[in-house]
Amino acid sequence: MCLAIPSKVIEKDQFRAVVDVYGARREINLMLMAEDVAIGDYVLVHAGFALQKVDEVAAQEALKVISSIIEDVSKEMETGPIGSECEPLPFHQHLA
Repeated sequence: MCLAIPSKVIEKDQFRAVVDVYGARREINLMLMAEDVAIGDYVLVHAGFALQKVDEVAAQEALKVISSIIEDVSKEMETGPIGSECEPLPFHQHLA
């Protein structure tokens, strides 16, 4: 599975840009972009390449979902898998 992260362009030259995601900055390659990218635009980034532009609203919504997933996984790592505190279903007794 591939995951492209919405990232805000904060610096740009012809073929490279610096983007910001959650306060982390990284350099990306713009060679795969069919359209022009400007400072302030949001782009989907995968494996160091900008793939396409996205509007700010969609980018912010996606970043909220990603943050929520990260939070859930962090909690699960502290407490164990969600649902691990539940009793096994009755049919599991017959398998033991």
